[in-house]
Amino acid sequence: MFTATDHDHMARALRLAERGLYSTSPNPRVGCVIVKNGVIVGEGWHHRAGEAHAEINALQAAGAEARGATVYVTLEPCSHHGRTPPCAEALIAAGVSRVVSAMPDPNPLVAGQGLSRLEAAGISMAQGLLEAEARELNIGFVSRMTLGRPWVRLKLAASLDGKTALLNGTSQWITGPAARLDGHRWRARACAILSGIGTIRQDDPQLNVRGLACSRQPLKVVIDSRLELALDAKVLNDGGVLVVCAVEDAQKSAALSARGAEVLKLPNSTGKVDLPALLQELGRRGINELHVEGGYRLNGALLASGHVDELLLYQAPCLIGDSARGLFDLPALESLSGKQHVSIHDLRLVGEDIRVLARLRLAL
Repeated sequence: MFTATDHDHMARALRLAERGLYSTSPNPRVGCVIVKNGVIVGEGWHHRAGEAHAEINALQAAGAEARGATVYVTLEPCSHHGRTPPCAEALIAAGVSRVVSAMPDPNPLVAGQGLSRLEAAGISMAQGLLEAEARELNIGFVSRMTLGRPWVRLKLAASLDGKTALLNGTSQWITGPAARLDGHRWRARACAILSGIGTIRQDDPQLNVRGLACSRQPLKVVIDSRLELALDAKVLNDGGVLVVCAVEDAQKSAALSARGAEVLKLPNSTGKVDLPALLQELGRRGINELHVEGGYRLNGALLASGHVDELLLYQAPCLIGDSARGLFDLPALESLSGKQHVSIHDLRLVGEDIRVLARLRLAL
């Protein structure tokens, strides 16, 4: 169905889409290549929400050469009016003859309608070329569109014997500088960074992206059931903070608001923060990828609730010992039949540390 040339052009479109890795949220990362008579006449990618989509940028670059051309786009062209007009109509108006998309748009407002509109206009359509690669690039967007919640990536740093901190809580630094910088790259691609009050008290982290160029900082989300967050905590310094609690405390809420934080009350029946409700709320707020950097208790709670999709684990070439803290606070198993299986998605060295990307949910 697809030729080697088709593969080459779609691979180029995917590389263009990757340029929006840190900037397109809450929109998907999309690239587009326009080819006529075997020559690329226009290409583009979506830079950020509210700006032109990839197809529009590519059409502007192609100009009149778009007529009769083939369009390679990593996501089905949109068919609805959002912040920008529908791309399907722009492609029809430009007179293109063929459109190849990598994957369908999971957005219910599109969901095949873009393809139908193009076909109705007499444009040849094909879909599914390098679909797995395109889906991987937008795994968070797919999660939000299909499940109503972000893709949850749990970042962990541990010794080779699986310990994240000393018994007294000291954890800085187990991994090396290359791994820490790599962790900031994963922060940068996320829409929000989540941590718990225990980690905030122990480490006083900033929870922002540092050490690399980033056009926007992710939302910082702090789970703080009893509103214990100190007003001088570093996480509050740059704004963009959502404090999620389970109690009513008007005075503390007002003080946090004065520091630029939003306070959201989401209690469950046990007096703690309702984690499933929080994930749904983040989905409503347009959060595609949620990067979690918490302690072993929050890690365990998220894992036990079945809301972790992916583990991003850095293991340092060192040993700390049995008395140190582990990765997850989970109930003891009585049988190995209760062990939780993961799928190793990627394994590599980052500096001197091992980076493991493991999936608990294999497909969306």
